[in-house]
Amino acid sequence: IKKQQQDVLGFLEANKIEFEEKDIAANEENRKWMRENVPEDSRPASGNPLPPRLFNDSRYLGDYEAFFEARENNAVYAFLGLTAPPGSKVGVYTSHSKQ
Repeated sequence: IKKQQQDVLGFLEANKIEFEEKDIAANEENRKWMRENVPEDSRPASGNPLPPRLFNDSRYLGDYEAFFEARENNAVYAFLGLTAPPGSKVGVYTSHSKQ
């Protein structure tokens, strides 16, 4: 999980895409909001959705696999719902617990 989080955050920083990181390990409200706002069809068969999860404001964008696929296809801005240069804030829910 930590490597995936670092990959997403590193990409956003390198491309100067403004984002807000929300730690779900240290903040119960962030954890609850993320879990409630991941669509039913994007949740694991059992357990809770794990970070990283990406949102544009309150619109769910996807998990790491969806982000990675978009990056590989040079479609990250479309995936994030942004146009280049980006002008929107992206929410990235992460966990800094020792997993």
